[in-house]
Amino acid sequence: MTDSHLISQYDEPTNSKKANAVDAQIGNRVRVRRMLVSMSQEKLGELLKVTFQQIQKYERGANRVSASRLFQIAKVLGVPIGYFFDNLTVADDGALVPGFAESSNEEAGMMEFLNTREGIELNRAFQRITDPAKRRAVVELVRSMAGEDAK
Repeated sequence: MTDSHLISQYDEPTNSKKANAVDAQIGNRVRVRRMLVSMSQEKLGELLKVTFQQIQKYERGANRVSASRLFQIAKVLGVPIGYFFDNLTVADDGALVPGFAESSNEEAGMMEFLNTREGIELNRAFQRITDPAKRRAVVELVRSMAGEDAK
């Protein structure tokens, strides 16, 4: 495999500062982890000595995160660097290939919801319900509110 073939696998040449799908994936993982540890963008920015606007840009994938900054983010959020690359696959044409959990539109929509503040809060609260009957009742309540028949 030639060096030019390796470069062509990605959206942009290695010297480009333009963000791409990989940057968006990394930003999303930063946002999800930050929310999981209940940290504000302001607090993360303060700990990294950058503005919360810069954190927003990282999380949206609008700005690339340098290797040294990603190392700092991983340390602050308490995860290994590899966390930001979990399930990240790039196809030969440079396109980001969805992970196994995002194999359909419905599953992709579910993952998108689970990555929101409401999705994380709902998941946390639901996990704290230990009574199986109460868990089932919550599921049935939500289905009823969504206009679905019980299954």
